[in-house]
Amino acid sequence: MGEVIAVLSGKGGTGKTSLCAGIATSLAAEGKQVLCVDLDVGLRNLDIALGMQEIPALSFTDVLSGECAVGAAAMHPDFPTLSFLTAPVGMAPEDIESVRFFHFLEQAAKDFDFCLIDAPAGLGAGFTLAAARANRILVVTGGEPAALRDADRTAQTLALMGKHSVRLIVNRVRPELYEKISLTVDDIMDSVGLPLLGIVPEDRNVTLAAAFGHPLIQYSNHGASAACRRIAHRLLGQRVPIPKRPCK
Repeated sequence: MGEVIAVLSGKGGTGKTSLCAGIATSLAAEGKQVLCVDLDVGLRNLDIALGMQEIPALSFTDVLSGECAVGAAAMHPDFPTLSFLTAPVGMAPEDIESVRFFHFLEQAAKDFDFCLIDAPAGLGAGFTLAAARANRILVVTGGEPAALRDADRTAQTLALMGKHSVRLIVNRVRPELYEKISLTVDDIMDSVGLPLLGIVPEDRNVTLAAAFGHPLIQYSNHGASAACRRIAHRLLGQRVPIPKRPCK
């Protein structure tokens, strides 16, 4: 039985989608069967981060309606064990039938090692759908005060939902700024109250890879790419140290 992992953020602009794609491709590079689901209805762009913008893809609602099977999801051209379902057009998260969505996740967990859900930012209906049946939840935040406050609220909301397997990822870290304000990753963990899964540095290659239509881990081996690989290894149960200070 596979795992359903929801990738969430309390606010927009944390780089959640790029991080979801980086982790998914890293898991696929390890030979794992991975399904990526874009739940960001109305603002979908997971296909760009995956390097699949030119590939026709079914929406997950095509599976929910029974028109298609999970196995009909679009396959990545370079990672044969990575599949993708996009978000539907012209639909709000509130319109998605939760019972059918949860049944879909159950089937995905049978067919794949990992099902990663890129949820919309904020604490709305899409957040609840993604988190409700997830085995693990990754909360993505930056280090700025507004992001930390929103991440803390996200953690509290998940606790009220009874979710315990929740981990924090600090994204877009700029080492020189952290040095100036004397902020460490330990400070961020204390602020949010969640165990740390990884830190990811600010990296222009994230933007460049998307612009050229490539997955990040194919475009670069350093910076954010290396951090995504480390996070994937930790999800696979490997003991990979987390640096206390962000790395370039």
